[in-house]
Amino acid sequence: MHVTFYGTRGSCPCSGAGYRKYGGNTPCVALEADATPLLIMDLGTGLRALGEVLDRQLHRQGKPLEATALLTHLHFDHIMGLPFFRPLQDPGAIIDVYGPSQENMTLQEVMKSVVQPPFFPIEMSEFRGELRFLDTADDDLVVGNAKIRSRTVPHRGHTLGFRIEADSKTVVYLPDHQAPLDRQEVSDAVLELCEGADVLIHDAQYTDEEFTEKHDWGHSTVPYAIRVAADAGVRRLVLFHHDPAHSDRDIDRMVSTARKLPDARRLADITAAYEGMTIELGS
Repeated sequence: MHVTFYGTRGSCPCSGAGYRKYGGNTPCVALEADATPLLIMDLGTGLRALGEVLDRQLHRQGKPLEATALLTHLHFDHIMGLPFFRPLQDPGAIIDVYGPSQENMTLQEVMKSVVQPPFFPIEMSEFRGELRFLDTADDDLVVGNAKIRSRTVPHRGHTLGFRIEADSKTVVYLPDHQAPLDRQEVSDAVLELCEGADVLIHDAQYTDEEFTEKHDWGHSTVPYAIRVAADAGVRRLVLFHHDPAHSDRDIDRMVSTARKLPDARRLADITAAYEGMTIELGS
């Protein structure tokens, strides 16, 4: 199994000298497993960079893309890369998109309402490739050889977390997760997703000090991410969804501080995701 990060930033894309190490694109993570279509986690601006990589590969192979996308929720930072995904310009491309419906609207209806004038110059029906939207909530799916579990997790709006089991390894993706006010309890759904995972990619947007002012904005602190991982018996924690206000130096300091926390001793590794980072998990 290979996990590659194309977008690691939360809330909005950003650029500049202070973002060169960890990157400024919003969430998009690609997972490759044996005998399984490419799994794409979230459709943020990092999706454009993934599309450029895939486009070169697909042209060499002479075939269109077949992939499955796992969409956690519909906030702009998680969907704004979709219209710029180059493989969708190829006839025959097919992407199955699993994600949460909204109140009184299907996933397909919501996405069509966003990718159309006046918000975007064209409609999704003008893409040459095909997008197949599939509403999901608390479901267990099978895609190729991958077993995928989706569960509703605390955040602003209907939001999913995903657990992917393939090649005898487990990766959990929780990019947006509202920590409780006391940052102590962990929801049963989150523990179910995370239990014994090899890698947990988890929301770590705030410091404890920032959380006191933004405790209801839908995100977690670095110490809370470590608590979730430690309580669930996770092996490796990857801090994710970096705040646009945090420079590379800020994130470096947050990682350094995180590794010194008592709960960190219960994990094999703590790191922060950066664009281009690949995690290779052997069978």
